[in-house]
Amino acid sequence: MAIVYDTCQREVPQRLPLLGVDDAARVVAWRHGEPVSAARFLAQVQAVAAELPTAAAAVNLCEDRYAFLVAFCAIALRGQANLLPSSRAPQAVDEVMAAHPGCYALGEQALDPAPRGYRQLPPLDAAPLLDSDAAWPSIPAGQVVAIGYTSGSTGAPGANLKTWGSFHASNAGNLALLRAAVGPRVEIVATVPPQHMYGMEMSVLLPLLGDVGVHAGRPFFPADVAAALAEVPAPRVLVTTPVHLRALVESGIALPLLAAMVSATAPLPVELARRAEQRFGAPLLEVFGSTETCVFASRRPAVDEDWSLYDGASLHPQPDGTLVQAPQLDAPVALADIVSLFDGGRRFRLCGRHADLLEIAGKRASLGDLTRRLLAIPGVRDGAVFQLDDGDALGVHRIAALAVAPGLDAHAILDALRRAIDPLFLPRPLKLVEALPRNETGKLPRAALLALLGQHDDD
Repeated sequence: MAIVYDTCQREVPQRLPLLGVDDAARVVAWRHGEPVSAARFLAQVQAVAAELPTAAAAVNLCEDRYAFLVAFCAIALRGQANLLPSSRAPQAVDEVMAAHPGCYALGEQALDPAPRGYRQLPPLDAAPLLDSDAAWPSIPAGQVVAIGYTSGSTGAPGANLKTWGSFHASNAGNLALLRAAVGPRVEIVATVPPQHMYGMEMSVLLPLLGDVGVHAGRPFFPADVAAALAEVPAPRVLVTTPVHLRALVESGIALPLLAAMVSATAPLPVELARRAEQRFGAPLLEVFGSTETCVFASRRPAVDEDWSLYDGASLHPQPDGTLVQAPQLDAPVALADIVSLFDGGRRFRLCGRHADLLEIAGKRASLGDLTRRLLAIPGVRDGAVFQLDDGDALGVHRIAALAVAPGLDAHAILDALRRAIDPLFLPRPLKLVEALPRNETGKLPRAALLALLGQHDDD
């Protein structure tokens, strides 16, 4: 971050704009089929900010994406941090609020029961006028504007602080990706919640800091996705997950013309990527990052297995993972992913996660590859292979699996796996379930997997 000094050589905190495009008429969002201009948006942000209580932080529980945008900016303008739980389940919200004494919660819906100190946003249908003489709002670059919590897919959720300067830096890479693929103006429909860091980057920061408009909804079912896309003009970009993408492909539904699709949160099978591109006639881009790092790489999996780093990002392999350096990071961040570098370090290939690597009797495998082979079995609609906590006398941990496979039994699945993997790595137990406990971004919290396996052990 650049240091600015006044005439007396005192350090002055750098400020960065709340909106990256200084145009009062720019469309920031699409709500109820109507465009919302930057001028109207800022007026509503300032009106909400004026009514917020004094506090250090607030849990942003808004479901409507436009309401989230208004609340996010109002909270930030008051010098407060948006708290983003990994889930909006009451227990997850209570845990985050307990970690931030004195905080409050903000949302657009009337909740019952509601978190302590809950405040409901006023209706956002009115269109107040922005004072033409008002200064374009800005925020100190070093201000913590969000604290995101990891999903818990590899353990307990952890807090990650994000400054306004770091968000500006990470958004530059995502904006460059979309401009190269689509052009200078983009309209986004997203199936992921804005509280998730991927949703934050692709459906909150892009419309704030780029020439991007975002649909206010969070469509879930294929028909809802099609309807939301029809409410925004071209060029349209669908921001989604592998779970939602598979549902769209298998539904057979027709979508309005897409300029591109973006996927993250879970590994995207190459076959699914190719089917999606063929089905919807648009390139499918996969982005790579984490709550800790934000996005720092991308690829088009239908045509390329390797990832390309964003400008300014670099990777440094370690024995137990990889150190990530990127413009949005003040210091390198360690990830558990094992990578191989190519092209002078500008491209890489994922080789699994350190925690996913298995070694039994001198042989090695990875949970990611075992899950991929499970999903490749005809008739398996969803599945996950994971390691249990309890080890035997030699410290070897059992491997288990859950599969959604109507019409198949466990023996048939194990027989198919036996032809694809070393018998040492066959999951036992392998349980058939109606659905996996995926959260709203398609991830599988480890605790939920173990709980579901325990329920079926009791059957």
